[in-house]
Amino acid sequence: VIQEGRRCRGKIAISTITALEGNKTFIISPYFDDRESKVTRLIGIVHHEDVKQLYCWFCCQANGKIYVSKAKIDVHSDRFGFPYGAADIVCLEPKNCDPTHVSIHQSPYGNIDHLPRFEIKNRKPETSSVDFTVCISAMFGNYNNVLQFIQSMEMYKILGVQKVVIYKNNCSHLMEKVLKFYIEEGTVEVIPWPINSHLRVSSAWRFMQDGTHIGYYGQITALNDCIYRNMERSKFVVLNDADEIILPLKHPDWKTMMNTLQEENPGASVFLFENHIFPETISSHTFNISSWNTVPGVNILQHVYREPDRKNVVNPRKMIVDPRKVIQTSVHSVLRAYGKSVYVPMDVALIYHCRKGLQGNLPRESLIRDTSLWRYNSSLIMNVNKVLSQTMLQTQN
Repeated sequence: VIQEGRRCRGKIAISTITALEGNKTFIISPYFDDRESKVTRLIGIVHHEDVKQLYCWFCCQANGKIYVSKAKIDVHSDRFGFPYGAADIVCLEPKNCDPTHVSIHQSPYGNIDHLPRFEIKNRKPETSSVDFTVCISAMFGNYNNVLQFIQSMEMYKILGVQKVVIYKNNCSHLMEKVLKFYIEEGTVEVIPWPINSHLRVSSAWRFMQDGTHIGYYGQITALNDCIYRNMERSKFVVLNDADEIILPLKHPDWKTMMNTLQEENPGASVFLFENHIFPETISSHTFNISSWNTVPGVNILQHVYREPDRKNVVNPRKMIVDPRKVIQTSVHSVLRAYGKSVYVPMDVALIYHCRKGLQGNLPRESLIRDTSLWRYNSSLIMNVNKVLSQTMLQTQN
């Protein structure tokens, strides 16, 4: 449908999550995607049954025409039973126009003057400015694990990360201070993620028939948005949580590890690393640093005992991906990608995951002592102390 003589109106959407009329469709952001044909791919959240038809209204400023294109609504298969799920809303773009903005409507006709307009990102190719970007989806629950967060950030930097993108629902006042420090330093980008002002969120990943709308604070949608957001500006995107560190065991850092892994696996675009739990309840006395004791959170250097593998239980995995090759991702694997996925052997790297144990309270004897993290202890301690003194969280001894 081409509508001539209609100027492109509508307010430009500025919030991360925008509800469309009827509150069954929520738009995060549109991205230009020309990997197969010229399309606009909007990352969003939809009700998997109630949203049947959507149309992209493209604004071709140059000729003053509006092109309307029917959207293909692709709800991701990993919904885990919740009524709302991550979705790609994909529209073919008009041939002779590179639209900068798009509106979404339930009909190909009507008045879109009151509809929000969304800027289409990735329209201009950027040169990859960084090697590694970490995506942390959904910081919520008044997050206050400050010490472990700083340690993870400093470990990421030691391993070669230049950017950490955090989808923030909420956190403690102290944590805000730390985020502000990292934003000013240029390491962190915070994406506001007020999903609970639109939907009833569950802090579990599986639907419990409890009237909630979407699992785990819309984590999957945030991860997909993060991949597209960094597609043009980061060589690799790392999908893991703030309490997880992909720890190389044969290489000093991620860059050398990924160079080797790519050489050994030509054609691979997704690298999956095995998660191993280091229970926060079992600690070693080494690295009990008194000036850290006033900072809330876990000191990972004291947790070097990991749970053994369980028979018939598969350890979940987290990923380092080439963002230009991913179409859709879930949490522990990609759903659709160009190029194959590779399981990285545990002797090459593992995910150091310090949290509440999963295997009850195993005695120390049944755990495996694994001090791989200590390889980095001196630079880690120095860097953490620097951050603590610069954010004034450290009390002098």
